[in-house]
Amino acid sequence: MTAKPTACLALADGTIFYGRGFGAEGEVVAELVFNTAMTGYQEIMTDPSYASQIVTFTFPHIGNTGVTPEDDESPDPVAAGIVVKWDPTEPSNWRSTANLGEWMARRGRIGIGGVDTRRLTRIIRQQGAPHVVLAHDPEGNFDIEAMIAKARSWSGIVGLDLAAEVSTRQSYRWEEGLWEWPGQFGTSPEPAPFRVVALDYGAKRNILRSLVASGADVTVLPANATAEEVLAHEPEGVFLSNGPGDPEATGAYAVPMIRDLLDRDLPIFGICLGHQMMALALGAKTVKMGHGHHGANHPVRAVDSGKVEITSMNHGFAVDAQTLPEGVRETHVSLFDGSNCGLEVEGRPVFSVQYHPEASPGPHDSSYLFGRFIEAMRARR
Repeated sequence: MTAKPTACLALADGTIFYGRGFGAEGEVVAELVFNTAMTGYQEIMTDPSYASQIVTFTFPHIGNTGVTPEDDESPDPVAAGIVVKWDPTEPSNWRSTANLGEWMARRGRIGIGGVDTRRLTRIIRQQGAPHVVLAHDPEGNFDIEAMIAKARSWSGIVGLDLAAEVSTRQSYRWEEGLWEWPGQFGTSPEPAPFRVVALDYGAKRNILRSLVASGADVTVLPANATAEEVLAHEPEGVFLSNGPGDPEATGAYAVPMIRDLLDRDLPIFGICLGHQMMALALGAKTVKMGHGHHGANHPVRAVDSGKVEITSMNHGFAVDAQTLPEGVRETHVSLFDGSNCGLEVEGRPVFSVQYHPEASPGPHDSSYLFGRFIEAMRARR
């Protein structure tokens, strides 16, 4: 006799997936995306760029290395839930401090296992990222019609300023560097020579660590900081972080600030949402993608050198390269679909990329970008 399902995933088109629930109990509505990474499920769950999204993992072994506070990219999980093929097993890793299910239950995040993730991924690829409701009930009681109705009525991510929800509320200094063997985070070279202000639209900790390790003295400001507040710190460079949501919605207040900074002779470096808002500030446009890019194995070609970087990506919007204005050039292109993955302002130390160089899937194909930022500040001196 087959055990009664304890979790259910309902898509807005009426498609239903049943499985076994783990983590928190309850119900959540979100956008469903798939991620092709083979490792890093904890980093993915705590990446603020996944706000209002449920992640389907195409790799079946999720949870087998447990969790550790060292791998959190933010204080709490941000992804609304996860979908996996095989139920998470007891962890087997010397760094593990808890199993995935317990960690998710404590943090209020829902998981469903036993799902045909290949079929689900095909649906996402063919139809785009759907609106869904994920529910976990140990008794297996689900109001399917109500779940479908809730998925259909959800407004979605377009038009949402999610960066404001995940950003810090006050400024702070970040001093921690990259992780070092045998198990500790490093510190900035002493003294850290270059003052950098990082705008937090949902910044991952490892991005801030990468800036510190490169030689930056990092001060983090909230997403809604003004140009005057940024300049009050007398920065030698400004960093625009990754983050979730619609770049045009966040850009309502961030783009005018970025334009003010562009009028100054300051190096500016953006990643992910920061890249998209840089493009908006320069006069380009962004578009919503069908299923987006989510994974740690995305090939990106550098336009000038032809070098291919293996990158980590997490974005559902993209810069429309056809709208880049005169004086702004495309520097990187996705080899999956030809979408824009980088830009620079000609003759100025202003550049950005769509992918995440700090995630090191290459492993170090893209780390030169942090060095480029530092060298731009050095040249300005």
